[in-house]
Amino acid sequence: MSAPHIPVLLDEVVAALAPTPGSVIVDATFGAGGYTRAFLDAGATVHAFDRDPAAIAAGQAWPEAAGEPARLVLHPRRFSEMVAALAEAGVARVDGIAMDVGVSSMQLDQPARGFAFASDGPLDMRMSSAGPSAADFVNTAEESAIADVLFQYGEERQSRRVARAIVAARPLSTTGELAGVVRRALGHRPGAPKDPATRSFQAIRIHVNAELDELAEALAAAETLLSAGGRLAVVSFHSLEDRIVKQFLRQASGALAAGSRHVPLAPAAAAPSFAGVSKAIRAGAGELARNPRARSATLRAATRTAAPARNAA
Repeated sequence: MSAPHIPVLLDEVVAALAPTPGSVIVDATFGAGGYTRAFLDAGATVHAFDRDPAAIAAGQAWPEAAGEPARLVLHPRRFSEMVAALAEAGVARVDGIAMDVGVSSMQLDQPARGFAFASDGPLDMRMSSAGPSAADFVNTAEESAIADVLFQYGEERQSRRVARAIVAARPLSTTGELAGVVRRALGHRPGAPKDPATRSFQAIRIHVNAELDELAEALAAAETLLSAGGRLAVVSFHSLEDRIVKQFLRQASGALAAGSRHVPLAPAAAAPSFAGVSKAIRAGAGELARNPRARSATLRAATRTAAPARNAA
């Protein structure tokens, strides 16, 4: 089965995890299944997570998910719940974990999901299609709370101005309406290299899905699940995500003493739980020509040591 979207840094992720026949790999962000397909082709058993019901439904049609025993086990859950979900499946340790964090291109390309403003659609942005939507947030939150989200998760310097405009324009129900409000607040120049609504959409999406907290919890889960010698590979798409991954790996490898809001401070005496941390890996010219989405992708990888997970040390 071929995936409808091209997974970014596929060769690099596969090389980082080095799946072998019989190995157990977690694809923490199944999406269209591009990474999973490569892991299955290498002979691995894959436990794939996705909170998007549409992604899980598509994966259930794969023959590997229907075999006995199944080589593709689908988990319709958040990847922060990996430890509990795998325990329920009788799996205590795995050989590799891959994460491709953030919104998927499948979700961006569906106007009905409300993630993007290229085509007008309902103001939704929920990866799981459950819980409060983006419309719920922008129509009910205090102006100060909206401004904080735009500044923290979108790095929008004019966050107060945009929040004030959003509150004045309520109620908002479509992506086109929200994008128009942001553009008017910031002054939109047609033909500019970046639409001024981009930062606000990113911020609201991250808030609605609690993406950064999910990422921090998933990294901690990976530390618990990986066997000694197991490999972790994380692909991120913007600086906020990459900063969390970079700090986690530096701290877990003993190269960073300080904690942060998303990466708690480790005990000073804790032995390094990861080693062989890679430098940032980015797409080459060939991949960029085939898949422009890869331009913002950053891969970081590391190998699990035999030390106890720090949250259990």
